[in-house]
Amino acid sequence: MYQSTPSSATTDPYGATIEDVIDEFLVHYPEGDAAFLRRAHETARLAHEGQKRKTGHPYIAHPVNVTHMLAEYGLDEETLAAALLHDTVEDTDLTLDDLTRDFSPQIARLIDGVTKLDRIRYSTPQKAQAATIRKMVVAMAQDVRVLIIKLFDRLHNIRTVSALRPEKQRRVARETLDIYAPLAHRLGIQEIKHELEDRCFAILHPGPTTEIEHKLAARSPEREAFIEKMITELGGILSDAGIDAEITGRPKHNYSIYRKMVDQDRTFEEIHDIIGIRVIVATVADCYAVLGLVHNHWTPVVGRLKDYIAVKKFNLYQSLHTTIIGPDGKPLEVQIRTPEMHHLAESGVAAHWRYKEGADAGVLDWVDLRALTEDTDDPEEFLDSLKLDLYTDEVFVLTPAGDVKSMARGATAVDFAYAIHTDVGHRCVGARINGRLLPLSTPLESGDTVEVITSKAQDAAPSRDWLKFVTTSRARSKIKAWFTRERRIQALSDGRSALSTLLKKEGYGSEERSSMLEAVVGEFGKGDLETLLMAVGEHELSAETVAQKAIRLTQPEPVIPDDELFTPTRSRDTAEGPLVVVEGMDDMLGRLAQCCSPIPGDDIVGYVTVGRGVSVHRSDCANLAYLEGEPERIVDVSWPKDRVGGYSTWLQVEAIDRTQLLRDVTQIVTETGGNISASSTVTGSDRFAILKYEIELADPSQLPRMIADIEEVDGVYSVFRIGEVRE
Repeated sequence: MYQSTPSSATTDPYGATIEDVIDEFLVHYPEGDAAFLRRAHETARLAHEGQKRKTGHPYIAHPVNVTHMLAEYGLDEETLAAALLHDTVEDTDLTLDDLTRDFSPQIARLIDGVTKLDRIRYSTPQKAQAATIRKMVVAMAQDVRVLIIKLFDRLHNIRTVSALRPEKQRRVARETLDIYAPLAHRLGIQEIKHELEDRCFAILHPGPTTEIEHKLAARSPEREAFIEKMITELGGILSDAGIDAEITGRPKHNYSIYRKMVDQDRTFEEIHDIIGIRVIVATVADCYAVLGLVHNHWTPVVGRLKDYIAVKKFNLYQSLHTTIIGPDGKPLEVQIRTPEMHHLAESGVAAHWRYKEGADAGVLDWVDLRALTEDTDDPEEFLDSLKLDLYTDEVFVLTPAGDVKSMARGATAVDFAYAIHTDVGHRCVGARINGRLLPLSTPLESGDTVEVITSKAQDAAPSRDWLKFVTTSRARSKIKAWFTRERRIQALSDGRSALSTLLKKEGYGSEERSSMLEAVVGEFGKGDLETLLMAVGEHELSAETVAQKAIRLTQPEPVIPDDELFTPTRSRDTAEGPLVVVEGMDDMLGRLAQCCSPIPGDDIVGYVTVGRGVSVHRSDCANLAYLEGEPERIVDVSWPKDRVGGYSTWLQVEAIDRTQLLRDVTQIVTETGGNISASSTVTGSDRFAILKYEIELADPSQLPRMIADIEEVDGVYSVFRIGEVRE
């Protein structure tokens, strides 16, 4: 069984050694091939030779520690070899072909599944991150060991994250809390889930973490006495009934307590059910016998009994849960399970793999990955859809034939229809819930029997209004896919029409226009002309930009002005003098690019546009990657020495929403000499908010202080200027 701290046998200053890995491996596989693991370790050691982690440790210490944790969980030698080698393709000269040749195609596939998509350029860091996660999750659908390796990789990274800059720590913690901790929960690896959550919570919210820890410590004597009293009392009851049981008590984890405080809008003192009792007995029959005895002795809380033995959860979890009014009138959760159930409850799929190696061991049915992949092209949209599945609990509903279907809590009859079949969803016109005709938007409850009514009409189709209330990623992606097909036909027509109109004005004929557009398909990262035309029709690309590029590639002198990417910001030249100085071109107008909003103090680069002077960008602007393809149009620019005011920039603030958050952020902007000229706020159902501000600056040198002060606001975990390339 995995322990949260290295074993006492480990004396190496960098954690586990390869011998620790092999010792643990042989405990689970006495006939295993230790020489194979030593060969994988030596390959990784040589590949990473000379590399160091941010901690200063030799790089090889990281994969060895990850592999040691996997060995403690009883993973097979193929998984352990892949874990030892998991960073070689990303960080060394080794290739997947090398690993296929030297080890096996399966090991290479596992490594490929956890390797970042660093060699593909995306328009934003967020899209790159989402694409990497999408790749990993799709690989996981074929072999769950991909995700098991990645989870332990992330766990070791979080344990050593203090070596990174504070901003990077928060970014890693945010991603871990949003994606990897819920994935650990979905795989049933509760030990990993809780450690990831608590460590990330401490990074993102050190104040609330310290407060909860102090209050838990202050209550510790009282809590221990309560647990001891409960264990003694329950133990006596079970002993009298002739049931042998192991009874333990525990407080809930820090992050779990915090979520209760947020979700229930309560203070720590108002949260009473922070203690749980776990009862482990020999058989399933004993589990139900214990439940009856508990309910006979204490008052059960109505609606809080959950039988996950009869209907196991998505992640293999089985247990009986009940909440009772315990000694001293305090609510208390009791979990009852067998030793086998407990092992799976703590280790989840990682333990399941041990007992069920074979074709179905890597298949998970808690998320329809194939549907997501087929219906969602955009990696960020895929990530949003995945989060829908990760963050929801379950209800169990019945078909008219009595079959049980697990649905996300809050799912509606439309979600149910799409869970049966895509065509049933598309043709759905009504639903009977428990025999009554109810609106399609009605949320389903456990035990409901649902009959979907479908239309036989040829033109039966989904409604856009369904997107306002469906909750499952499958339903949402299928509905969007249907409308996407319709929209693409229209977008293709609109894109072709817009480009034809622009090029026709410049005197290009039909055949000439087609060849010109074919020539620029690759310039915009599109696979074919049809995809490029749809991108224009959907306003992903402006028609002016595409037409301008097409003319530049075929004509020596461009004719059409550059697109709105180079539109100036609100900042502009005034009587105080020019905003920027274009070196060697006193008569050339310099405009500040809207995409990155540079201000004095930023390193800047000029780009000569057609008909609009010089567009000035920050040197870290994400759009420079495109502009630097034409070096002859890059010019030197500088800030005027005697100019201060008249500049503006955009900030993005990411925070946990709370009362007066906007007031606190706005107050700091004002106090540091800024004026908010435009703003927007988006708050998700999880209460994480994204605030965007356009800020006019009387003195741009105050911006670093403004950002630093906003970062100190309670609940804020990230502040950055929009348009910068972020790690």
